[in-house]
Amino acid sequence: MTYSIVARDADSGELGVAVQSHWFSVGTVVSWAEAGVGAVATQAHADPAYGPRGLALMRAGRTAAEALATLVAADRDASRRQVAMVDARGHVAVHTGGNCIALAGHATADGVSVQANMMASEAVWPAMLAAYRAAPGPLSGRLLAALDAGEAAGGDVRGRQSAVLLVVSATPSGRPWEDRRVDLRVEDGRDPLGELHRLLALRRAYERADRAELLELRGDVEGALAELRAARELAPGADEHTFWEALLLARSGRVDEGRALLAPLVLEHAGWAQLLRRLPAAGRFPDDPGLIARLLA
Repeated sequence: MTYSIVARDADSGELGVAVQSHWFSVGTVVSWAEAGVGAVATQAHADPAYGPRGLALMRAGRTAAEALATLVAADRDASRRQVAMVDARGHVAVHTGGNCIALAGHATADGVSVQANMMASEAVWPAMLAAYRAAPGPLSGRLLAALDAGEAAGGDVRGRQSAVLLVVSATPSGRPWEDRRVDLRVEDGRDPLGELHRLLALRRAYERADRAELLELRGDVEGALAELRAARELAPGADEHTFWEALLLARSGRVDEGRALLAPLVLEHAGWAQLLRRLPAAGRFPDDPGLIARLLA
């Protein structure tokens, strides 16, 4: 009841899985990935256990094909399953059971597998594969391009409801929270893919803001301001980046520029002014009432 893609990016080594379905909270069932291990999509009459069990087998050294074959052989309902796996070396394996609801099928290429069931058209999975292979840029965007192509080719015969985009790093860092490069879900919505695109842009904006903080700590104020401007352009409605850019401008002597950025935020929501007044006590802004008054004038 889903279409999905699992892939390993040959350049970065990142592993990812992306899914869209007419099913509530599809990401809690279908999508699984672990840095340096692999990615799994388990769907149709889905058994979520394929996710952690498949990752465990690949973590132990099995290829994607060996892991999938082991699990399918032990599954009495294998004919109703559709499962795809990619391992950290880019090997892929996919199983589409004979009792998956039509239209169902899959397609593979080096480092990627696309699969779908209960589709409106048999063009869905070939279109997904072609779009992924043609798309430039990071893995996250290429996975979304595949989902977009699947939707354009007909998508789920019932329509759409939820979607997920999960990308993990090529090698584990020992800090799993950092290994998840992208982890975005739309649990229920009229346009899940459109929302995923918005969230991915917002995610990239926050990555630029994180870099800005590091640059500021290193004393590179101009570099930090450039990153904050980029974050603001990526996500125009994300006031958080505008607020901190305004304060950094003020701290670097460009008070008028900072005030011009801050004024619309304060007019729309007075809480930004309250936050600014609290920052000196936390050591996050100079304890200078005159400077704060100028910013809020």
